Amino acid sequence: MAFKFIAFFALCIAAANAGVIAPAAPFAAVAPAPLAVAARIEEYDPHPQYTYGYDVKDALSGDSKTAVETRDGDIVQGQYSLNDADGYRRIVDYTSDSINGFNAVVRREPLVAPAPVISPFVRAAALAAPAPLVAGPVVLRTEFASPLISYAY
Repeated sequence: MAFKFIAFFALCIAAANAGVIAPAAPFAAVAPAPLAVAARIEEYDPHPQYTYGYDVKDALSGDSKTAVETRDGDIVQGQYSLNDADGYRRIVDYTSDSINGFNAVVRREPLVAPAPVISPFVRAAALAAPAPLVAGPVVLRTEFASPLISYAY
């Protein structure tokens, strides 16, 4: 690699001595280039206001998300929600201002009510048990089932 650099440098010196490359003019002789950049003036809104929102519901993938935000001067308020992969809906309410900064409150709600998990041993015991003579809830407890499952007949 060093050989290539030295060979290139030697070639540049040879080209400059042969007159192929014009020598650089001294700095004092070079006139400054005129500034051709146009100044862009941006408007400033002292009290910005906006409101926006969106809602996405994809039946194919089950994706569902929403967002709403409102701004009035330096105060911003909003909410967004989305479905998490663990079966909960995450809802975030937030506010922001110049005094308190950004504050968010996050809550989670189950998408569907969870079905009770019934052990196969409890299910077999419930099907084999005779119907009680007294109407009301029947509580079955077995040594294999960890949760307390109640059935109403």
